[in-house]
Amino acid sequence: MPLTKSLNMNPRSLVGATLLTVMIVSLACSMSLQYGHADVPIAASADEIQPLTAGDNAPQFTLRTAGNEEFVFNPRELDRPAVIITFRGGWCPFCNMHLSELRHVVPEIDALGVDVLFLSGDRPQLLFESLDHETREDIAGLGYTLYSDADAQAAIALGIAFRASQRTIDRRGEKGQDIEGSSMRLHNVLPVPSVFAVGRDGVIAFAFSNADYEVRLPADELLQVAKELVATE
Repeated sequence: MPLTKSLNMNPRSLVGATLLTVMIVSLACSMSLQYGHADVPIAASADEIQPLTAGDNAPQFTLRTAGNEEFVFNPRELDRPAVIITFRGGWCPFCNMHLSELRHVVPEIDALGVDVLFLSGDRPQLLFESLDHETREDIAGLGYTLYSDADAQAAIALGIAFRASQRTIDRRGEKGQDIEGSSMRLHNVLPVPSVFAVGRDGVIAFAFSNADYEVRLPADELLQVAKELVATE
């Protein structure tokens, strides 16, 4: 279109175009708030993730229970504050160590009125079965709530999903580890182990992620995060 014509737009057309632009921007913002980092490409490596941080709106995502039932995490309908802890899967020794360590504080955090949700890259049937025998014994009877994020929906929305290398996938097979149906096998995706504390207002109050999968948030620090989360409610 010639410039002279574009400058001579009908006032009503100009207003309509402006309103349409505002609507598009508003819709984009709304989608961003609902889906978190769903619009951010899956990182090529753990070092390149773009995790959500404190002050961001927590995203909504769908998980599966150990019984393969659907569970929707909706941050705008929380009855209690929540702590989301993501881990790679039961095949990961450092994940097992972290789950075992947290047994010292998870019951106390629950007693504070904070839900603790563990998100695994394993398929539903392996949520508990794939954990080390010692880990299963450590957390038995403590009410650990494990969910499957094998579709990587939560990992992507939280901005912690990255491409697993073929070498990593092949090594799991060489070790005889069952990763069929996992986020790694289905999508070549792994989550960076992370912690997100979410208030009942749906806003992330605390976030921790480290590209080094051996580095996890210590149990005593997690307990402190939960206490501060409750204090601000």
